[in-house]
Amino acid sequence: MATTASVTTAASTTLLPQHKPETTQIAAFPATLSLPSTGGQKAFSIRCSSTTLQTAPPIASATDRVFNFAAGPAVLPENVLLRAQSELYNWRGSGMSVMEMSHRGKEFLSIIQKAEADLRTLLNIPSNYHVLFLQGGATTQFAAIPLNICQPDDLVDYVVTGSWGDKAFKEASKYCQPKSIWSGKSDKYTKIPSFETLQQTPGAKYLHICANETIHGVEFKDYPIPANENEILIADMSSNFCSKPVDVSKFGLIYAGAQKNVGPSGVTIVIIRSDLIGNAQSTTPVMLDYKIHADNASLYNTPPCFGIYMCGLVFEDLVAQGGLIEVEKKNVKKAKVLYDAINDSNGFYRCPVVESVRSLMNVPFTLAKPELEAEFVREAAKEKMLQLKGHRSVGGIRASIYNAMPLAGVEKLVAFMKDFQARHDG
Repeated sequence: MATTASVTTAASTTLLPQHKPETTQIAAFPATLSLPSTGGQKAFSIRCSSTTLQTAPPIASATDRVFNFAAGPAVLPENVLLRAQSELYNWRGSGMSVMEMSHRGKEFLSIIQKAEADLRTLLNIPSNYHVLFLQGGATTQFAAIPLNICQPDDLVDYVVTGSWGDKAFKEASKYCQPKSIWSGKSDKYTKIPSFETLQQTPGAKYLHICANETIHGVEFKDYPIPANENEILIADMSSNFCSKPVDVSKFGLIYAGAQKNVGPSGVTIVIIRSDLIGNAQSTTPVMLDYKIHADNASLYNTPPCFGIYMCGLVFEDLVAQGGLIEVEKKNVKKAKVLYDAINDSNGFYRCPVVESVRSLMNVPFTLAKPELEAEFVREAAKEKMLQLKGHRSVGGIRASIYNAMPLAGVEKLVAFMKDFQARHDG
């Protein structure tokens, strides 16, 4: 005897909070399937434990959203999420979701080409630079960069201003001869050196920096200039990518994991000057060779298609806001509100980073009474402010306030900080 299963189908391509899915009945396989005896073996039956497909839970409304202060994967613009939601089931009349498309089909080609065009507009990327959409996170680039830019005996310089710069330096030692020409470790990564004091290595192929240290909240406000004529500047911009204008022409290579500021995890963006491509070490894995990806327009293998689509929506949104000059103004305003609250707390809250290099994206701070930090995080979570616990390696509190964090989120956090202090100071 046949049973039926309940299946939910979307009534439209736009899924709004008030949307009520339709329920249809379809014929399903028998609940019990009997198989005849064969070869002297006894007959047996297979019984289905469940024949009902549960309907999807109701879609959350905007009022159910929290303020997500996570360092990454991080908050995305609400309008971008709603746009992706409306296009998820049927992308612009194609009859497919972006997750179902061939990466070589005309539909996805239009997506990746538009994403690159908008990114070029935002950063005013010169025509002699390639934009690559890759996988493996920024951490994979710690190896890909020396493999592509230099040979095993080549010297390279690293300025280590935090955990990520240190990881990049250590990984490079497997593929070339890196030198840490400055490290902030002894000062717990709370400062950036004066560029004039850097003792750069003669003949070094590149100078590497981490433009914004996500864990420690240290950000370069300007960039060093390589001392040698043929040396290039390379920057990991994962956590401040597209948060402000950058003169790309000052760099040989910029790389960034998307999940901090421009998209979901799974996409890594590399912006590289054309003349730096094509000289990879002979042992370079094919998937780490920039020439392979440049020659194939980031389509050598199946790329992270949905992630690239989401990045494209974010780029489009940033262009619509007026570009990165306007975006930076908003970020400066948000950061000032939070840093002012810390500075005006009479020491109840403390930011360890030297004021001139405090990050606009990642704001670490501690409480004068460390035993209150866990309570601070718990109470904030009850007020729908999440992921405020500092990185496990440094502790304390950390509020990541990327492009997509609205001013209202920072203002709510500051109001909570003042109330928390009033209840616990004394």
